Amino acid sequence: MHLSLGFSPCPNDTFIFDAMVNNKIGTGDLRFDTALEDVETLNKWALEGKLDITKLSFAVYLKVKEKYRLLDSGSALGRGCGPLLIAKRLIPQEEIKNCRIAIPGEHTTANLLFSIAFPEAKNKQVMLFSDIENAVLDGRADVGVIIHENRFTYQQKGLVKIIDLGEYWEQTTGSPIPLGGIFIRKDVPEAVQQQVDDLIRQSLQHAYEHYPQLSDYVKQHAQEMDEKVMRQHIDLYVNDFSLGLGEEGHAAVNRLMEAGSKQLALGS
Repeated sequence: MHLSLGFSPCPNDTFIFDAMVNNKIGTGDLRFDTALEDVETLNKWALEGKLDITKLSFAVYLKVKEKYRLLDSGSALGRGCGPLLIAKRLIPQEEIKNCRIAIPGEHTTANLLFSIAFPEAKNKQVMLFSDIENAVLDGRADVGVIIHENRFTYQQKGLVKIIDLGEYWEQTTGSPIPLGGIFIRKDVPEAVQQQVDDLIRQSLQHAYEHYPQLSDYVKQHAQEMDEKVMRQHIDLYVNDFSLGLGEEGHAAVNRLMEAGSKQLALGS
């Protein structure tokens, strides 16, 4: 059985899926046709129900829950791993509502977390996550919401942190930060859904057995990132919640869904 599978080229996702999609573990009668795309592209595709299995921002879960269900393994969820709001200079938080804000996608959890912290800030520009630092530097945006490896590079470019949006979430809710999860179409047979869930867990366990060594698959898709940053990326976004969300992880996701419902009601 062939299944379409989408995830990002970022090290946390390639680290998790490498063994599963590159025949390093047995997958039985399942074969995976992979598409590596920016998570906002995957979010948009999910609204169309395009892929059988896909990485998604938890913020888009509310809009696709009729088509997709969340798998227990493969998620990016934790503490101290949320998006940052950055700028060229320190800007008082009460002034953020008047700023031009670069965000890494309308449907991203990063945008939802920003909206929770700054509900009055509406002047948003959607950009590819990797372009946001430069947009702030060259004045196309006053502030930017950064994710992924940009957490480790913004200071080198002379940018400063206004607020850690994940920290704000943790302090106000007490919950870990649900960033993204792996979802599967509900019309895939239930036995196959469980098989996929188990394979993702096995794939990650295989990766951990060889860590901190990085596979060629991880390095090839990380492109210009150096290996130190790749490992920082993996260490930040891959953890025990990636092996299984468990009760705490699912509770955090539900809490984010409640916050997302309120933002939808407010028109954010």
